[in-house]
Amino acid sequence: MVRPRLQEKYCTEIIPELMKAFGYKSVMEVPRLEKICINQGLGEGVSNKKLIEVGVDEMSAIAGQRAISTRAKKSVSNFKLREGMAIGVKVTLRGRRMYEFLDRLLSIALPRIRNFSGVAVNKFDRKGNYNLGIQEQIIFPEVTINKVVKMNGMNITFVTNVQNDQGAFHLLKALGMPFSVEKDKTN
Repeated sequence: MVRPRLQEKYCTEIIPELMKAFGYKSVMEVPRLEKICINQGLGEGVSNKKLIEVGVDEMSAIAGQRAISTRAKKSVSNFKLREGMAIGVKVTLRGRRMYEFLDRLLSIALPRIRNFSGVAVNKFDRKGNYNLGIQEQIIFPEVTINKVVKMNGMNITFVTNVQNDQGAFHLLKALGMPFSVEKDKTN
């Protein structure tokens, strides 16, 4: 089986580059991407059950893996929300599917954003994870624009094995994440 392009690049180019740059003695010390979590909040799904089904189908097409609906943990009367009602969609990608999704995100989806000048550098959480917000799901070619019921945004979280933002930044930069130049203060 052929490895995805970014996974091959990580194994052959990025690992030796990071080992040399940071002086790691073992391959296991090198920062690596562990998983990508994609979440989509569908608050209007409380009143419209079809919106949740459409969200699951769209997210499954985007991720290449079956998505699941998320349920409310608490009842909130102001939002007419009861515990256990479906309010969102999520999927967690690991391994081969993770690298395939990342490749599609970096090479196809992000360049389709209007007036795109890079992603913000300040979205790290001090534990080596990076959060990226997408405003419209139609930037992914897997979503048919004619079938879109409602424009929904999503949150994409890149979880790494390092506990600092600097190592995670260099890993994502080496994988091809287009960080914006004007806010690039981490280097």
